[in-house]
Amino acid sequence: MKLKQNLTKSLFASSAAFTLLALGIVTGFIVVNGIHVIDWEFLFSLPKDSGSDGGIFPMILSTVYLILITGAISIPVGVGSAVYISQYTSNEKIINLVRFISQVLSSVPSIVFGLFGLAFLVFFLKMGWSIFVAGIVLSLMAIPTIFQVSEVTFQTIPEIYKEGCYAMGASKWQTITTVLLPIAIPGILTGIILAITRAISEAAAVMYVVGSSLDIPISIFDTGRPLPLHLYVLASEGISMSNAYGTATVLIIIVLSITLISNITVNHYQKRIMGCLN
Repeated sequence: MKLKQNLTKSLFASSAAFTLLALGIVTGFIVVNGIHVIDWEFLFSLPKDSGSDGGIFPMILSTVYLILITGAISIPVGVGSAVYISQYTSNEKIINLVRFISQVLSSVPSIVFGLFGLAFLVFFLKMGWSIFVAGIVLSLMAIPTIFQVSEVTFQTIPEIYKEGCYAMGASKWQTITTVLLPIAIPGILTGIILAITRAISEAAAVMYVVGSSLDIPISIFDTGRPLPLHLYVLASEGISMSNAYGTATVLIIIVLSITLISNITVNHYQKRIMGCLN
């Protein structure tokens, strides 16, 4: 029995070590090759000669726009759907339908979302190529993850909290906004982090709809070139591998920063919530 426990513990420890090793190798290789490229000029100047020289400031700005648009669309829809499914409806057909659609959307390849955006949003609805259209496409990718994680989070909240609110005369809306949502926020934020970081790292989903412009996007309705797409162009067309590594390093830093800040916020909020509940 003890031998089995030791073997199981060693297996799990090896899996964790392999995961950390893989992460370290991938990120380390890119950062080592790209960190020497990054300076103030690279971060805040315009690209030259199709990106073989100059900086990536328009790409960083395009990526920030995409993050804001994707979050503004996907978070209310994803969380709102989870609230409705877990708190408002008991119709099994509706619940199963929403879950099925969410599962299908989460399994669709990213390039299919890009082709949908090109065919439906750009051509059929005549919205044209823009960062805003790219944000809509990425939102469709992010919504399933946010919905699934949020729904599971609401399901794990003990019923005693809800029953206690109802016993004190609170309405369903008051119970959701003052008790359930505050408790669920850490889990919801985790889903948002997973969805947004995955979405902004996609090149295939936006390459057909964003326009791939090297100019500074003044508004979200301008064309642009986010960091993942710029990285793809630099590497696939052999324009500049050093700038490609530098762009990849900046993208990794942005994703890691979002994840780190969000995790710190979640942990701090969890401690406050647990302190209030205790």
